Amino acid sequence: MKPITHQFGANVRKALGDVTLQKALGRAKQGFILKRSKAVEALPEFEAIRATAKAIKDHTLAHLDHYLEKFEAQVAASGGQVHWAETPADLARIVTEIARTSGGRKVLKGKSMIGEEAEVNEALAEAGFEAIETDLGEYIIQLAHEPPSHIIAPAIHKTREQIGDLFRKSHHDSRLGPQQNEVAELVTEARRVLRGHFVSGDVGITGGNFLVAETGSVVLVTNEGNGDLSATLPRVHIVTASIEKVVPTLEDATTMLRLLGRSASGQEMSVYTTLFTGPRRAEDPDGPNEFHVVLLDNGRSKMLGTEFQEMLRCIKCGACLNHCPVYGTVGGHAYGWVYPGPMGSVLTPLMLGLKETRDLPNASTLCGRCEAVCPMSIPLPRMLRAHRTEQHRKGLDAQRQRFALMAWGFVARRPRLYRLLMGFNASVLAKAAGRTGRLSRLPFAKAWTFDRDLPAPQGQGFVSAWHKQRGGSP
Repeated sequence: MKPITHQFGANVRKALGDVTLQKALGRAKQGFILKRSKAVEALPEFEAIRATAKAIKDHTLAHLDHYLEKFEAQVAASGGQVHWAETPADLARIVTEIARTSGGRKVLKGKSMIGEEAEVNEALAEAGFEAIETDLGEYIIQLAHEPPSHIIAPAIHKTREQIGDLFRKSHHDSRLGPQQNEVAELVTEARRVLRGHFVSGDVGITGGNFLVAETGSVVLVTNEGNGDLSATLPRVHIVTASIEKVVPTLEDATTMLRLLGRSASGQEMSVYTTLFTGPRRAEDPDGPNEFHVVLLDNGRSKMLGTEFQEMLRCIKCGACLNHCPVYGTVGGHAYGWVYPGPMGSVLTPLMLGLKETRDLPNASTLCGRCEAVCPMSIPLPRMLRAHRTEQHRKGLDAQRQRFALMAWGFVARRPRLYRLLMGFNASVLAKAAGRTGRLSRLPFAKAWTFDRDLPAPQGQGFVSAWHKQRGGSP
């Protein structure tokens, strides 16, 4: 997926004016929030599991080299092979070479954000392979020639009517009638087409939710079973994952799984949870002849020991996206790369650089909801503020914003002057609002009042109220 993060402003304006997108986002986000809330309430020990999972990840990150080497040794012991990719280009090259060596032409792909990060589909197409996405959401956006807009629900931005039209247009033998847009009808249509691909695939590529150092196993969760078919039917299975996915033991992986489904989609567990350990053994009735795991770094090892290390605890559940008011308003495509929402606004600048992604750390209200629902307790608002501070230090923020912050800083360090000016401003705004008590236009804040009114200040300020409550003078 080519990054277009520098177009964030234009992408937002386009998203806000897209009536269909707003309709699709409105349907989806409330469902995720409600389901997660019910799932968490039904598990009284959720917070205790959350604390345990955080401790497991912190321990793993503190000894990441040890557990990665142990994982590699166990994969080799079970007959597989681990490949190391420092950059996305390295990963795409390694995957393409493995596919070429296999002698096949058709590649089945399960959903993998690392695959998006490394543009694996583009690399395979350039090398002459036919890559078929098998996750329903990924399949839909592949037909639409679009990138995913959510890390667990890639086609969340599309309505059922749009998907029905897409299938009728893309499937030369579509069996959907003109008005058949119900979920069951769309799933049946996609399943019918994908079955043909499953039985003719040569290479399967999947992601990996967790890598178990103790056994060399890859844990994969899906709701459709497409990952299992992509991994077991072709002759070659390639797993693409990032280095921080490793956990020490199977017991640790089960702790993470108890949080993942509930935080992602409000399920106690995903429908399918499968452990892959090496290639097919002599006594196995099926499975691949080759098993490869390609591990991507792409700047993650440089995050260790920094104020952003805690970002590596992320298990890609998408809870922060679902609860973010900014994501819920503009959708994932506005962010311009693989990882949208609060987690993306922290992660993407670390991978692409602050200059390329200058708008993303500011695409947050800092309301703190993302941290509150994060199953791994990642301090996302603090990291977003750290990015903003670094932006300001490097002079990457807008001149008007810099001037405003300098002016505010000057006044804020002089309490008497601050109170005098705030009182004057409040008085002016109250008079300008008149009897309505609201301002439809505000100098220097045109965007804020573009589609809403600003309530005019009323009564005394906070400091005056504070002194009055304590019995002092204003």
